[in-house]
Amino acid sequence: MTVNFEVADGVGTIRLDRPPMNALDIATQDRLRELAEEATRRDDVRAVVIWGGEKVFAAGADIKEMQVMDHAAMVVRSKALQDSFTAVARIPKPVVAAITGYALGGGCELALCADVRIAADNAKLGQPEILLGLIPGAGGTQRLARLVGPSKAKDLIFTGRQVKAAEALTLGLVDRVVPAAEVYEQAHAWAARLAAGPALALRAAKESVDAGLETDIDTGLTIERNWFAGLFATEDRETGMRSFVEEGPGKAKFR
Repeated sequence: MTVNFEVADGVGTIRLDRPPMNALDIATQDRLRELAEEATRRDDVRAVVIWGGEKVFAAGADIKEMQVMDHAAMVVRSKALQDSFTAVARIPKPVVAAITGYALGGGCELALCADVRIAADNAKLGQPEILLGLIPGAGGTQRLARLVGPSKAKDLIFTGRQVKAAEALTLGLVDRVVPAAEVYEQAHAWAARLAAGPALALRAAKESVDAGLETDIDTGLTIERNWFAGLFATEDRETGMRSFVEEGPGKAKFR
């Protein structure tokens, strides 16, 4: 398999495994979608880490595979490509990308599907598709602009340049930079902490933020209000409030 999935203590790790550069060929894209859907379904998965291994996250699409495709073939394939990444972005649980080495093109777009990005101090990110006479096709023009703003996104997309971890942090493209040997450990710790949290409230928070960004403020407030009120019907809300009153904040044990 070009992508593997392991679950331990509530954390599911989606591990890219296509040496040497984790190029995202069609089989890998389809496998990503399958595993994202599995992570969504499984109750024992409470948070997700996306990882490419110790050396590289993903260096982009398989260019040799794409080179032989004509317009008609890509019209058919481009929807499936986007659907694979969208399936990752829509996992209704906390998702963190653990970025080592290169995260370029489709690799950067995959990282953009996570809620949080933790990068190695030797990581390099970018959207170099313009150098091939193309534009990002797996969500890069949309998710990157929403994350860092349109001007910064256009600079990266127009030039195709790679940015090192320190600049990526300044741009807001990644959220934390750590020594390369600690990337997966810190990403897993982030996920494990949230895996012990209230699953329905975390889902509500993620969907409220993501859906709210796609609409106007009044509609966003309605989405938030409905989720907020709905959580009063959950066991997690009862557990959290009872623990707060009886033991103080931050001590609740959610099932």
